[in-house]
Amino acid sequence: MLTLCDFVEAKERLSNVLVKTKLIYSSTFSKEFGNTVYIKPENLQRTGSFKIRGAYNKIFMLSEEEKKKGLIASSAGNHAQGVAFAAQKLGVKATIVMPKHTPLIKVEATARFGAEVVLHGEVYDEAYEKAKELQEEKGYIFVHPFDDDAVIAGQGTIALEILKELPDVDIIMVPLGGGGLISGIAAAAKLKNPEIKIIGVEPEGAASAIKSLNEGKVTELSESYTIADGAAVKRIGDTTFEYIKKYVDEIITVSDYELMESFLILVEKHKLIAENAGILSLAGLRKIKEKDKKIVSVLSGGNIDVLTISSMISKGLISRGRIFSFSVQLPDKPGQLQMVSDILTRLNANVIKLDHNQFKNLDRFHEVELQVTVETNGEEHIQKIIKEFKNFGYEILRINI
Repeated sequence: MLTLCDFVEAKERLSNVLVKTKLIYSSTFSKEFGNTVYIKPENLQRTGSFKIRGAYNKIFMLSEEEKKKGLIASSAGNHAQGVAFAAQKLGVKATIVMPKHTPLIKVEATARFGAEVVLHGEVYDEAYEKAKELQEEKGYIFVHPFDDDAVIAGQGTIALEILKELPDVDIIMVPLGGGGLISGIAAAAKLKNPEIKIIGVEPEGAASAIKSLNEGKVTELSESYTIADGAAVKRIGDTTFEYIKKYVDEIITVSDYELMESFLILVEKHKLIAENAGILSLAGLRKIKEKDKKIVSVLSGGNIDVLTISSMISKGLISRGRIFSFSVQLPDKPGQLQMVSDILTRLNANVIKLDHNQFKNLDRFHEVELQVTVETNGEEHIQKIIKEFKNFGYEILRINI
């Protein structure tokens, strides 16, 4: 296992490479979840994520003979950019295998750093197998995204920075995919202060660490299904499993909708953009039982394409009760639209979309279906709208869009 000296040495190697990601106090997340919450914004790193730390530390430590062989790595995106950046900086040839459906922004960014990109497989695990094949065929040096002590040491430098800024931190929340980030942070933090609590946050649809801990051994999921593509790992690492067992206090899971809500808050209140996997630790704040604690949530990455941003904002608005879509059956006679408009006006609900379809309701000949989307101020506001329509004899059917 790594020692505190390993993390300190890694921090020194990275001193001239990293952007200093100072902690950001969040009054919004603090108030909402009853703790003093700080954000560690690794989305602001040069490559848009924490992965630059482990990749650079690993490649820097290779011998000159190993560097001449060239590098190969597999990645859903952020490790790819970290390896590509470090390889370019240190003058080493790099080939990166990425899943076929990796967001284009991550593929292009990796190529811009000078790496050769090979697209293969539907998920990370299939890209990994292809990379291992190429390693065998070409004699490359494999740079694992998480299951490697040198990579883990690089990621753990985050904990040293957190403790320097906030020595009395109580809890560090960490996104959990393959386990490299949490292994490094947990080990470094616990070696400095064993009383710090480390909580990992996994997507519900890719909770490979929880499954492995429950089974008492590294266990592969049958499938991985989550919008948090950077954490969509079906099997955590053998090395990271040992670190997690030793140093991590708790692992919780969050749903895709909880990710969308946290994304919306982050964008609206902090003007920060993060990728889906990057906000796992923020979404996990709602699951914390402790109150009045100093918590640091690691925002692990921000590489996300514009279309995904738009989708996340829209669904986050719905999940937070800021957008409300419903249908209502109305008598097919004049004045009904005016009645609906009057109700919504009295309740300060701004109509942003309306579909009045006389031909949709075939079951009731003398009724029409009206579909409405309005801006609202939250769930309490929505319930007032539902109640007011009921007072007028109309039942609203909520629509999830």
